Amino acid sequence: MATEKKSECQTGILWHNIPDEIVTEKLSTTIDGISTSQAQIRLDEFGKNVLPEVKKLSIYEIFFSQFKSPLIYVLIAAALLSLFLDHLKDAAFITAVILINAIIGTFQEYKAEQHAQALQKLFRITAVVKRDGKEISLPAEDLVPGDVILLEPGSKVPADLRLFQLSDCTIDESILTGESLPVTKKIGEIPAEVPVSDRTNMAFAGTTVIRGICRGYVTATGICTEVGRIAAAVADTSTSKPPLVIRMEAFSRSIAVAVLFATIVLGAISVYQGMPLIEVFFFAVALAVSAIPEGLPVALTVVLSIAASRMAARNVIIRKMTAVEGLGSCTLIASDKTGTLTVNEQTAHIIHFPNGDQLTVSGTGYIGEGTISGRSGSSLTINEEIRTHRLCLIATLCSEARLDFEQGEWKYAGDPIDVAFLALARKAGLNTEEIIRTVERPVFTPFDSERRFSAAGFNENGSIRFGIKGAAEAVLPHCVSVMTGDGTGPIDVESLLASAEQLAEEGYRVLAVAEALDPDSFERLHATELPPLTLLGFVGFIDPIRPDARDAVQACQIAGVRVVMVTGDHPATAFAIARELGIATDKKMVLTGSKLENLKSYEIPEFFDLVRDTTVFARVTPIQKLAIVDALIRMGHFVAVTGDGVNDAPALRRAHIGVAMGSGTDIAKDNAAMIITDDRFSSIVAGIEEGRYAYDNIRKVTYLLVSTGAAEVILFTCSVLFTLPLPLLAVQLLWLNLVTNGVQHVGLAFEPGEPGAMKRPPRPPEQGLFNRLMVSQTLLSASIMGLIGFVSWFLLLSWGYSEDSARNLAVLLFVLLENVHVFNCRSEYISAFGMSLRRNLILVCSVIAAQCLHLLAMYNPFMQDLLGLGPVTIQEWVSLLGVACIVILAMEIFKKVWSRIYPAVSE
Repeated sequence: MATEKKSECQTGILWHNIPDEIVTEKLSTTIDGISTSQAQIRLDEFGKNVLPEVKKLSIYEIFFSQFKSPLIYVLIAAALLSLFLDHLKDAAFITAVILINAIIGTFQEYKAEQHAQALQKLFRITAVVKRDGKEISLPAEDLVPGDVILLEPGSKVPADLRLFQLSDCTIDESILTGESLPVTKKIGEIPAEVPVSDRTNMAFAGTTVIRGICRGYVTATGICTEVGRIAAAVADTSTSKPPLVIRMEAFSRSIAVAVLFATIVLGAISVYQGMPLIEVFFFAVALAVSAIPEGLPVALTVVLSIAASRMAARNVIIRKMTAVEGLGSCTLIASDKTGTLTVNEQTAHIIHFPNGDQLTVSGTGYIGEGTISGRSGSSLTINEEIRTHRLCLIATLCSEARLDFEQGEWKYAGDPIDVAFLALARKAGLNTEEIIRTVERPVFTPFDSERRFSAAGFNENGSIRFGIKGAAEAVLPHCVSVMTGDGTGPIDVESLLASAEQLAEEGYRVLAVAEALDPDSFERLHATELPPLTLLGFVGFIDPIRPDARDAVQACQIAGVRVVMVTGDHPATAFAIARELGIATDKKMVLTGSKLENLKSYEIPEFFDLVRDTTVFARVTPIQKLAIVDALIRMGHFVAVTGDGVNDAPALRRAHIGVAMGSGTDIAKDNAAMIITDDRFSSIVAGIEEGRYAYDNIRKVTYLLVSTGAAEVILFTCSVLFTLPLPLLAVQLLWLNLVTNGVQHVGLAFEPGEPGAMKRPPRPPEQGLFNRLMVSQTLLSASIMGLIGFVSWFLLLSWGYSEDSARNLAVLLFVLLENVHVFNCRSEYISAFGMSLRRNLILVCSVIAAQCLHLLAMYNPFMQDLLGLGPVTIQEWVSLLGVACIVILAMEIFKKVWSRIYPAVSE
């Protein structure tokens, strides 16, 4: 709220758990609402019905935050030192690097910070409210506790309400609870301990009325609503650093310490050897420039940008660049169920006849495409086909929905279960559109939450028939017989109820379909009585898994990524889906939100033990989901969280990588690091694969930059120890590190993924950017290049070359070394000669471009003066190229030896 107001939610009142008369007493209201004067007083007391906004960083704050890195600190120090020593060219080069990195980072992060406004959109609506005994329309932000609100189909609920009057009202609460089915509302008090998803006498802000009308008292506004609590949780939830940021911060600190240590030691040696103090400063600048991979920040951005483009082609849109690699680093995915692993569309999956025969229905969602088959996929017998047609006909006539195929696509409207029944009828071969249009229904009783069934009296061949569909426990008590293959037969109600309960335990929503054939059915329907019924069968509905979800979960498991389900849905439904996906094999692996609530605290060891051993979390609240994600992070996992509703926002924000669904709410998207445009879990797996490719390429680029920088340090160290002149000027080092290498590392960033990336386990969270292999090959290649450079520098001076001429050849030698060494960096395991150049023609072109740039600098008067370069003979160029090839031969031997010592690592 804009100002601090008294908060009704601080009183601890459980509005769903008290009688209606107590509700009106505590709210000081009546069924005619409150007066305008009372409303104004309460508006001043409680504040407007709006949510708090998350403080956003200004573009200036984002820009200056780019400099908070040890690597940048060292670069700034080098620039200041160059400026102090009047090395303006060096200072300008280093400053340009720093600014380029800051501008790119600012641009990316500023886009990512444009969120946290979507929650407010839920309240920018108009509500029908009763004031001074009259119904008027008001902006939702002006509502106060005690107001009486009228809701109709399509209405957005403007605040939390305690319902006191309704007519067949159902509300879609999926954005709040994660449940796919609309909630049928009731009046009267309910037990205190029930979770939000079962508070059927309440309507919550941000949800949508699907059917019926209702009235309710406003019990909470703004921050005190259930959505407001989530908004507060989002505002108070800190984001976790992505794995790449953690690793690069550690790497930057290591580089900074190493540079400082090396500068002090070698500077002291130089002073001891009698080098003038001013030359020691020059040497320190040169050493810092050579040791710091100043092209790395830009290189990372290039690698991540390329990977983001590749992910976009695989339906993964990146909002935060560091999330590119982060998804590849995750060790656990906490996935929502509805709409992510499932299609979020109710589908008839089983037809269970009274004699125990069971038919299977294929096809998913609200489309009339699919088949109905018998046991083991066999075709239906004539008898089964007749009974199926009859069941589907009755269900169609008792439905209020529509499902039509228009202009090449299926279009539907109405209650999800009714639409699913029509889809079933279409699969059975019935033309539901024609049936609804041509069959007379003199009487129709729509579904009612109290009766829990819908019914229709219809004209069939000149006779009035009666059909009914509804909850099994509401229909079965009125059934006196069952339909069998040989006609009607006796009924065993208890056995049939047990069958319905068994289907429910398997995760199905079970509805019964029955009919009455006696001639007085029509009259009994008029009298609102049910005639004796004949049960046709049960239909089991479920929100089915996506066709590719099972394979995607299996791919994660092969890749060493654990998958857990976190949903607000019913435990039985959640377990059924999880078992089918291979996420859970036993009901003991399911944990409900009510059990978590009984713990009273999320900081005790028992909570962490439960989270560690559970793979399915059902009926959990948004705050519980946040606590689960937080616990997983504290256990050492790199966690990716998927979600699409308001209820998912806090967990999405807390996770290392928040993954929102493209069809989800704006709130979910605004608090996520990436968005899956096609809502498929398999796209997340594709993102993991691309993330691993990106991390591999980051390692390759880092390997190139660090090894060449380390080689320059070795060159300088040897020169100091042997009291030789500085082999390279600071500006020449910048040219090598930023321009020549800078062109090549862009080409290396386009390297395609290597096979086997999804068969390796995730990198351990505690593992840094450099593992044993990378350290070994970096030290070896740097040593070889550094020693080649030093020996060449020593020989050139010994052969009578002037310092300037020898430096000119030394710079060319290092350019050639980098040209050759980049092919070593294409893979940590595979031979450079075993990788086709056609796999990455951009890299080949970048190597040619780097060499051409240097040749151009050698022959251009301006660059000659700037860099201290000059032309060379063709014989010198060829000789230096031959010397540079030593590094690729040495690294080929290293890869062979390494693969024999550690064959499993090299696969």
